[in-house]
Amino acid sequence: MPLKEKIPLLTAIVILGLFVYLFLFGKLFPYSPVILGFDKTELAHTVIYSQKDLSFHDFASIDSLIPPVEKFHELKFPRKPEIVLFADSLSYLRHSPSQARFCAFYNGRVLVTPWALRESLEGKISLKIYLTHELSHALLHQHSGILHAMRYPEWLLEGIAVYSAHQMGTSIYPSKEETYAAIRRGNFMSPDFFKTKKEDQVKLDVPLRIAFMYSEFACIVDDLIATYGKEKLLVFMKSLLKDSDLRRIFQKVYGQEFDQFIEHFKEHVLEINQPNYSIE
Repeated sequence: MPLKEKIPLLTAIVILGLFVYLFLFGKLFPYSPVILGFDKTELAHTVIYSQKDLSFHDFASIDSLIPPVEKFHELKFPRKPEIVLFADSLSYLRHSPSQARFCAFYNGRVLVTPWALRESLEGKISLKIYLTHELSHALLHQHSGILHAMRYPEWLLEGIAVYSAHQMGTSIYPSKEETYAAIRRGNFMSPDFFKTKKEDQVKLDVPLRIAFMYSEFACIVDDLIATYGKEKLLVFMKSLLKDSDLRRIFQKVYGQEFDQFIEHFKEHVLEINQPNYSIE
């Protein structure tokens, strides 16, 4: 074969080899169809992959989280979620594009860092709460499919996860009361700005920026449920699984503009600061 003809073939082989490496051992690992170097344990509701020398072995407690997650969302996992538990920090950093303690990817797979497992064993964080949060993402991602999952409103995804995991007021996350107090002090992240370039332009005078934003979005979800009922929230949530037009769907489900609701929410928070007004 002439050299001119060999070059494209060799280039294709190199590119293919690079992708194989990235899927098996690199940053595309969360989407790899094959998981190497981990022990596989299939339970009633989950498939758990554990790395050698893992210090955590209570896989049954993880498996028990699935029914409550499905019950809250009124959705079933189309397939058992895969949860990958890492024992080695360097290995995790090689295999994951995220450095977060826990991360659910668009295919519904959840990766758990060694430091998250260590902190849970030390009682610093709740494995149940954090994994419930990620499993909320995984459930919606599985029902969306990867392309639709990438377009799902990020603020709503996080708000539902924090709310359903009862995460406000735990670990680094401010409680509902603390979040409302911060909003009354002038702190507020527009849902439209979250995970966009505009997010960095919003100044927030709070101890932990991301924790406040997550709790703020959970408060918005809480307000939707308290004002209009959980059933409407579920219709709104499920409608967005295949159609990312949030404003059109919000108008259809709630009979008002989304921007109008957000303004009413902020006004409601300010009203709570009045004497004899209870937050409950």
